[in-house]
Parts: sequence; C-alpha cells; structure tokens
Amino acid sequence: MSNIGNLKEVFSSMVFNERIMKERLPKETYKSLKKTISEGSLLDLETANVIANAMKDWAIEKGATHFTHWFQPMTGITAEKHDSFISPVGDGSIIMEFSGKELIKGEPDASSFPSGGLRATFEARGYTAWDPTSYAFVKESTLFIPTLFCSYGGEALDKKTPLLRSMETLNRQALRILKLFNSPAKRVFATIGSEQEYFLISEDDYAKRKDLILTGRTLFGAKPPKGQELEDHYFGTIKPKVLEYMHDLDEELWKLGISAKTEHNEVAPSQHELAPVFSMANLAVDQNQLTMDMMRKVAQKHKLVCLLHEKPFAGINGSGKHNNWSISTDTGENLLDPGKNPEKNTRFLLFLAAIIKAVNEYQDLLRVSAASAANDHRLGANEAPPAIISMYLGSELSEILGAIEGSYAYSAKEQVKMNSNVSYIPEFIKDTTDRNRTSPFAFTGNKFEFRMLGSSQSISGPNFVLNTIVAEELRQFADILENAKDFEATVFALIKDTVSKNKQIIFNGNNYSDEWTKEAEARGLLNLKNTVEALPLFVAKKNIDLFVKHEILTEAEIYSRREILLEGYWKVINIEALTMADMAKKAIIPAVYKYLDALSESTLRRQKLSLVIDFSYDIELITKISNLKDKLQGAVAKLDKNLAKAKDIEDAEPKARFYSDVIVKDMQILRVYADELETVVAAEFWPFPTYSDILFR
Repeated sequence: MSNIGNLKEVFSSMVFNERIMKERLPKETYKSLKKTISEGSLLDLETANVIANAMKDWAIEKGATHFTHWFQPMTGITAEKHDSFISPVGDGSIIMEFSGKELIKGEPDASSFPSGGLRATFEARGYTAWDPTSYAFVKESTLFIPTLFCSYGGEALDKKTPLLRSMETLNRQALRILKLFNSPAKRVFATIGSEQEYFLISEDDYAKRKDLILTGRTLFGAKPPKGQELEDHYFGTIKPKVLEYMHDLDEELWKLGISAKTEHNEVAPSQHELAPVFSMANLAVDQNQLTMDMMRKVAQKHKLVCLLHEKPFAGINGSGKHNNWSISTDTGENLLDPGKNPEKNTRFLLFLAAIIKAVNEYQDLLRVSAASAANDHRLGANEAPPAIISMYLGSELSEILGAIEGSYAYSAKEQVKMNSNVSYIPEFIKDTTDRNRTSPFAFTGNKFEFRMLGSSQSISGPNFVLNTIVAEELRQFADILENAKDFEATVFALIKDTVSKNKQIIFNGNNYSDEWTKEAEARGLLNLKNTVEALPLFVAKKNIDLFVKHEILTEAEIYSRREILLEGYWKVINIEALTMADMAKKAIIPAVYKYLDALSESTLRRQKLSLVIDFSYDIELITKISNLKDKLQGAVAKLDKNLAKAKDIEDAEPKARFYSDVIVKDMQILRVYADELETVVAAEFWPFPTYSDILFR
C-alpha cells in the first residue's frame, strides 16, 4: 500500500468535493452552487458552464480523458456511457471541451433498462440529470458525474430519484417539528452507515464453478466436515492475503472519499465485513455502489473473487448489509441521540414515537424493501433477522415508554461500573441497555440498524421507504401540534397515545425463537416469508396513497416497480434453474457414470482374482450411486418439464408465484441428490471444487 503514510493527501484525492470547488470556482459561482445544494434552487446554464469547465480541468489533471453520466437504473447496479472530452478543430488538432449542457443533461437509451411497462421498446429516449448534492469523481481515466435517470415522459426509471424526493419530504416534515421546539436548524437529512458483508474466494476455484460464474452462488455443494460451528473465524486473525486485499481496497475507497473505517472476519469461513463512517443518505447510497464495484475490482488484482450474493454457500451464514439510519440537522445535531436523560428529552421521544408508528403501520413496505430471490435464502435462517418486522428498543427506552403509557414517573437507573476483577484493568461505565443481533430493526444508541437488507442490494430502496414513512408520521404529528393550545400537554398525550396503539411492534427478545413467531402472529404482525408473498403489498392502497401524497412515486411508477421486482425474481430463479440442469446433465451425471464404470471394472477384476473375498460393500456402493444417479436424472427431467410450463405463463405475478411454488422446490430436490452423490463419489471424479476446497484455502 504505497501511500498509506500520506493518508491525508490520499483521502478524497479523486473527488471534486466541496474543498476543491471552493478552491477552483469563482466566489459567486461557488455560492450559487452551494445555494442549489442547500436550498434546492435552480442552477442557470451560465453558472453550469463555469462549473463544467473547472470540473473538466481538474479531471484532466487527474488523468481523465472521458466523462460519463453515472446513474442507477432499476437493475440494482450502476450504468455509464463514456464520452471523451476531445473536440476536433479545423486544422486536424483537437481541444478539450466540456459544457454546462453536457454536465447538466445526458441522453442514454432508455428502452433497454427495466421500466415495468413505463416505456415501450421503440420509445428509446431517456434523460440523465446531474445531481449536484453528490460529488463527481475520477475513476479509471473517466470523470463520473452522479445523475438521476428518467424517461422522455419524466417517469423515474432509477433508484436515486425517489431517494432524493424522500429526503426532501423528510426535511420538510422534520423542520415543522423542530420549529415547534425553537430549533435553529434549517435543514434535516437522513444519515446512513452501511456495513457490507462479502466472501473472498480463489479465482481458480471460481473459474471451475459455472454456478458461481452465472448466478453468484453455488447451486450444488455438500456440507463440509468443518463449517462455522467452532466460531473460530469471527473476528479471528485475518489471513495475510486477505489483509493485503483489505489494505488495497481501503486505499482505493479513500481516494474516492469513502470513509472505510472497520474491517474484520465475519462468522462464516472466507466471509468478511467492511463498515464506513456515516454520511448523508444520498452520498451513502452512491458510495455503497462504488464500494461494491471496487470490492470486485480489487479482488481481481489479488487473484481473488469477491462474492456479494446473499447466500453463496448453503449451510453457512449468508451476507447482509446492515443499514444504520439516523436523522441529523445542519447544526450538527443527531435527532435520534437520547442524551443523558432520555426520559426528559421530549423532542427525542417524539421522533422515536414517530418511528415506532411508522414501522408498525408500514411493516409491509419495509419487508418489501428487502425482498429479493437472493435474500429469500437468508432471511429467517438463524443467521439474519426473520421475515417478521419488529423493533428492538432495549430495556431503558422500553421502560421509559412504559412509564409514559402508564402515566407514572420513570425512575432512572444508576450508572453501573464494569469491573474485571483484575487490579490493573481500568473500570468503565456499562451501557444502559444491551444489543439484540436478532432484531430486524434495532435501536443501537443513536440510530436504528435495519438488518434485513441483502448484501448485493442497493440501499436506495430501503432508505427512501424509511424516509417516507417517518416523514408521514411527522406530518401527522405536526398537524396536531401546530394547532395545540397547550403544547407540552399535547406532546405528552401524543407520545402516550402513539406508544399505546403501536407497542405491538416492539420486541426485545429472541427473534429466532419459534415462540416469537407464534407471538408475532397473535400481535397481528405480518410474516411475509418470501418475496412473492411480500411484493403484492407494495401496491396496497395505503402504500400508493403514501407515495403519491408525498410525491415520491406516481401510481404508475409504483406499479412499474412492482412489475420490475416480480420479473427480476422469476428471471433470477430461471437462470439458476437452467444453470442447475446444465451442470447436472453436462458435469455431474457424466462424472458419476465414469466413477461407476471405474468401480464396476475394479470390482469385476478383483472378483476374477478371488472367490473368497466379500464384495457386498462394493456392490452396495455401486447400487447406492446408481440409484442416486437415477433419482438425479429424474429430478432434472422434472425440472426441465416445469421450466417449459413456466414459459407459457405471461403475467409477472402468477409467473413469479409458479417459480416460487414449483421451480424452487424442484431445484431443492435436485440438489439433495447431487449433494449426496458428492459425498460418495471419489474426489478425483467430482467435476468441480467442493465447499472444503473453496472455503478453507
């Protein structure tokens, strides 16, 4: 890591950030841009031309030859189209140009991205529009300009637009509340810190597994003799090759202004985690996309492959993305910081009540925001939160809210010192509440950790949902409080009433237990076990009304997103099923035949040499493998037959349901036979690396 000793110069060196803008832009241009960012005012073309020229000059100094409007279509990954800065002149030479118009607007083809019916194939025109609240950056000789993406008709075709709209909505409604508390804040924004889990495996092993190449996960693989049961990998000593990767990754991320802070081994073998410092929601979303991209690219330099799939290996923990969400102000306040005496912090308790109500009333939307075919393998598997949405508040806040609901005085607990009973180890103050790693939505001191997200997922969707549902509750609170004759009494009554009507969403116990599943049902909480069960609720009337009211999404945009998610679900399963059948027919079955031939020839040869030796075990093994091979072939035939049936289903919802109810089960049966064969076929005959090979190199 060449520049680690000069970290201050390395950090954000490839970002056209506020410091660079202040240095390079004329004072009036800089003030105008700052006003656009902070107040949402329009940027005129003349100002845009000045910014574009300064941005171009800076980017060329950093080695850029091209620029691209970088956007986030509904594929869940990013998209880019590169144009060079060169402009020919009459004498055969060139000049380097970049105009304000090119900065502000781009025109990519909009017909080839998922639109959920918003665009027909022949309706190709789309627009990208510069997002000045997210910094431009240089990567691989190109200036990347973060943008929105919309259709010719103005419909949002990306994941960034609803996020930005939700941030504006949260800002408006939160400021109404803060004004009542005489706060000097002029802007409120969500802040996010997204912990990213991932696997690192050998490039050689990856290249030998068609399932990893085509689907990102292993479709076959017997349980290895050793997995994670010794719990020796979590926070364990990091292998040198992994540490080298992490150091290089840090440097690349730091160049892009991404505050990669924490890295460690995760629970599963070959699994790791990276966590950044909190940043504003819009920037955090862009940076997480960059982080995932950079994780893959840096891995290639180390002859490794970074797997971001939610469940690359069956039987061991999958990977999630813990979305730490809070609300801050331009005055530096964290509105979810309870302070030393949370029972007296009325403003905090009011915001907390709004979030409790939001999570309870819109638990379906939060579940939808984390739904995907990949995440279905992970949720509820005692390695991640269950599919039931609940909130963990901890003992102190729960007792405070209980006192408010019961109209009795809360007795604050005394601080407890932790003593190790080792004379030279200093004492320290114990936290007032524990943590709960099984909760989907847990309060962790001054933020909420939404733990259901899948590792490969864009964090935009869950966060525009979070911002919007909380903004709606703050709107309702503001409507009541702005007209209150006795403000303090009304605030107290509002908190009390909200807690009383929404306390069923609060659960501080073990979310993995069977008892909680039964209790959650008795409380009336939703248990949407998979994506196909969850997605229809996206278009429930209350959810459409919510998004339309706050101008986050139009009704057409909502339906289009549901269509895209349903289509994405069955397409993922279809690719997996086709890959599975192909691997079984072209790799596993031929390998089994070769092994059977070798066993049979060996047995016959040895039988000719001796009539005394007992060959019953040989024959039993041959018979077992033959029977498993027959069952495997039958399972492949059944899967092929049902895949053919699936082609005839046209509508997205019944098609997705067929894949969920039929194809997934066919795949599970097929895998059982293949994985059992792996345990009895000799290693030199098995056609691809096993879990032991991949996870413990």
